[in-house]
Amino acid sequence: MDKGVFVSAFSNGDIFVGETLGTAALILLGGGVCAAVTLKKSKAQNAGWLAITFGWGFAVLVAAYMSAAKSGAHLNPAVTLALAVKSGDWSHVPLYIGSQLLGAIIGAFLVWVVYLGQFQANEEPTLGIFSTGPEIRNPIQNLLTEIIGTMVLCMLILTSGLTLGKELSGMGILITALTVVGIGLSLGGPTGYAINPARDLGPRIVHSLLPIPNKGTSDWSYAWIPVAGPAIGGLLAGLLDKALF
Repeated sequence: MDKGVFVSAFSNGDIFVGETLGTAALILLGGGVCAAVTLKKSKAQNAGWLAITFGWGFAVLVAAYMSAAKSGAHLNPAVTLALAVKSGDWSHVPLYIGSQLLGAIIGAFLVWVVYLGQFQANEEPTLGIFSTGPEIRNPIQNLLTEIIGTMVLCMLILTSGLTLGKELSGMGILITALTVVGIGLSLGGPTGYAINPARDLGPRIVHSLLPIPNKGTSDWSYAWIPVAGPAIGGLLAGLLDKALF
């Protein structure tokens, strides 16, 4: 069994700290760029899709460097599932996913803290700052979009070989971050490219609880798609990698 960056290579405490801290940083910076571009009275308002895609890419870069030595920098339940399928080791999967969800909740709350004044002056729905949503609501298309985008990400991670012992190498982190930018630019238009169940669900929970004026609905009827789609994509990527490599 190839341990690589798989779930059994780290202690429980390191996994919890690394994934919670890393995912919180991911959502703080990724959600932060969405808030910066969206909210009135933000200096970056209307900076556009390029700012968002590169902002999320840099968020992955920072978060992965922060957590690689502690937990392998999964930061994403879909990645954890893909790695578990490849390695055959499922022993730490619940801890990874629980830590990622907690980190996402913390990161989303910190976005609200940073932009508190802008949120208090808000006049428009704010779910897009926290979670994803489709431009055309078609459950099958939306689900397939999330599955395909996540498979691209997970296949890159599984096949790149850019690891250093038990942790991602610096080059591996950089290439993964650039891949996230590429997915956003190429495949993000239909749904906003969640490609990460924790990234969408944790902030959606926070959005539903925060006292944001005029925040609108948290759209729970759509919420299963950015959870199920990436999870399926991660599992399929793991199976495909095992079959081909």
